[in-house]
Amino acid sequence: MPENRTQRTKDITPPRTGADEKATLRGFLDYLRNAIADKVAGAPEPQVRTGGVPSGTNLLGLLRHLAFVERFYFLGEDAGDWAATMRPSAADTVDGVLADYRKTVERANQVIDACPDLALPAARPARPGPAPSMRWVLVHMIEETGRHAGHADILREQIDGSTGR
Repeated sequence: MPENRTQRTKDITPPRTGADEKATLRGFLDYLRNAIADKVAGAPEPQVRTGGVPSGTNLLGLLRHLAFVERFYFLGEDAGDWAATMRPSAADTVDGVLADYRKTVERANQVIDACPDLALPAARPARPGPAPSMRWVLVHMIEETGRHAGHADILREQIDGSTGR
């Protein structure tokens, strides 16, 4: 455990959207997006890129990976080597990866907002078989982002004792 622990205990409750299905799904996705971005913000070097578990998973890699996943499902961009998306380069910085993630989320939200019917197919790179619906993508992204936000909670607490959202 780190000796200089920063006890951050700010917790934010889940959104109370109540509007319609799309607003509810996007509200929960945005809640999780903000949670993981907050975990990476202010994380010190080199710990932000140092694996906290035997697999090598690290905070900066998690956020970098999620930007690729957002671009894949919402913007139709192919990620190439998925394993590589989890490994930040030496040139990646906390501020740079955060800015890229936030810009990607902004672009993804434009696509979500423009979708008139969640049953319609979402954009994605050419793959065999039909594209998943926007509804499926939103639910999957809630699952994917929530899973990695949980990883980030643990990794950040190992780094400096910071907890909460």
